[in-house]
Amino acid sequence: MKNLLRILLVFIFTLNTNNLSSAEKIEYLETDWSFKGLFGKFDRSALQRGYQVYTEVCSSCHSMKYLSYRNLAEKGGPEFSEEEAKAIAASFEVKDGPNADGDMFFRPGKLSDKFIMPYENVEAAKAANGGAYPPDMSVLIKARSGGADYIYSLLLGYEDPPIGVNLDDGVYYNKYMYGNQIKMSSPLTDGIVEYSDGTEASIQQMSKDVTTFLMWAAEPHLEARHQMGFKAIVYLIILTTLVYFSMKKIWSRIETEV
Repeated sequence: MKNLLRILLVFIFTLNTNNLSSAEKIEYLETDWSFKGLFGKFDRSALQRGYQVYTEVCSSCHSMKYLSYRNLAEKGGPEFSEEEAKAIAASFEVKDGPNADGDMFFRPGKLSDKFIMPYENVEAAKAANGGAYPPDMSVLIKARSGGADYIYSLLLGYEDPPIGVNLDDGVYYNKYMYGNQIKMSSPLTDGIVEYSDGTEASIQQMSKDVTTFLMWAAEPHLEARHQMGFKAIVYLIILTTLVYFSMKKIWSRIETEV
């Protein structure tokens, strides 16, 4: 009887915990991601626009230390031409050296260079952002629960705090942020960038484009994996079919002999 009571109490506790988790679960905004699904591919135009948003808006605070400028021209990514990628790299000044005199110097960037860092070190980044460290964006999507949907929702989730919610100076309300408080102000406003392809730079469009770019940065071989997975499925289907007919033929002989 005692064991039965214990089991019942555990069941009730688990049920209540699951209900609480479901009630607290946040439903992120949904959009049509081209890279989702077995046949998903990155939209090249979206990747190029997303890089523009990152460069003109995000890169002043957030680094992408695992990316090199040559990645911008590689297959499966934004696929800028080699000349375009070289021009992009050369538009940045990279600290190099020492030279023959033992001094550090600045030079135009090259394809082999990593994306330039916005701050010299972590402490400088914190000092410039009220004590908060802007996370590196190279694999940010993989590091956050919700992935692309979370980042997209976060960029669109800024709003006035509910009545009774008081925020400290330099803290903003975001309904999709963990705890609803974030030290980064809304980075996007309509028209903050001018897309070279003529696409309207609305907040929604820029949020989708930069999220797509961040998804590629975190999963640069996503398309290759999708292609390999599709080939593996086709191979298994063919193999299963051949095995089936082979076994059927073998068993038909055995049945005939019997």
